[in-house]
Amino acid sequence: MIKKSVFFAFAIIIAPHITTAATCSRINLTRCLDSVCAINMSANPSARCQYCGTADAGLPPANLRAVGTATSKNTISARDLKSAPTDPGERYVWATEKCLSIVANCTTDDVDETYDELIEKSCTAAGLAMDTASLQKRAATNNKTQSACTNEITVCITADNKCGANYSKCTDDAAFDGFFATCAVNATGCTNFTRAALDTIDAARKNTLSATSANIDAIAGAHKTARENKLSSINSGCKNDSDFNKCVNTVCKNNTSDNCATDKTIATALCEFYKTACTKIK
Repeated sequence: MIKKSVFFAFAIIIAPHITTAATCSRINLTRCLDSVCAINMSANPSARCQYCGTADAGLPPANLRAVGTATSKNTISARDLKSAPTDPGERYVWATEKCLSIVANCTTDDVDETYDELIEKSCTAAGLAMDTASLQKRAATNNKTQSACTNEITVCITADNKCGANYSKCTDDAAFDGFFATCAVNATGCTNFTRAALDTIDAARKNTLSATSANIDAIAGAHKTARENKLSSINSGCKNDSDFNKCVNTVCKNNTSDNCATDKTIATALCEFYKTACTKIK
């Protein structure tokens, strides 16, 4: 139904007032909703659609916009109606919340099953082909939050064909601005949160790129240090033929019975590469 997801939070708030055995008076529920959505309906069959259906139905005629004067305990007073939203989707949400607190034992399901059809019939009278899915989408759009909009735009802008998950394709501000503009336009119902979303996502981009840069510098620095340490070690080994002599001693110890006491020619030849390497190290 139209508002089942929109009013889920309201159902939780109202739940303590619902008892398992009691039933909802849908007559009283309709009377309550009509006090908000069907003002002067006898003279304006499109009232429910114009007040609580869709802005596409236009405004009620100027001479029929006066607030109703119903004073039943199951209606919303003229005084309270002064604070009702003017946007039809928001007004329906507001009316549902108010009426569920006035008419005992009713739920959002009762509102859906009782009043959605009445609104659709009113919209037909207004010459509109109302569709439930369209109304539901409109209601969801009207209730988007800053957080939801920021998340939606973030998912869009970090797609592989845009900035990428690590923003590697948006190191340039112009590229980022272009992708953000595209994603912001596609995020329906987020106009009021575009600036906040831009600030949040741009900060995330800069932090990510900064961390990536720092990580690259750290890796490069580690390799540089390793190379310098290795070079220092090699230079130390070349000093006074230290590594060459160690090599000769090892070869003599492992390969001769007298530790090269009589002849080191073979060991010297095998270890000559140390001297050759040392001549090429700067």
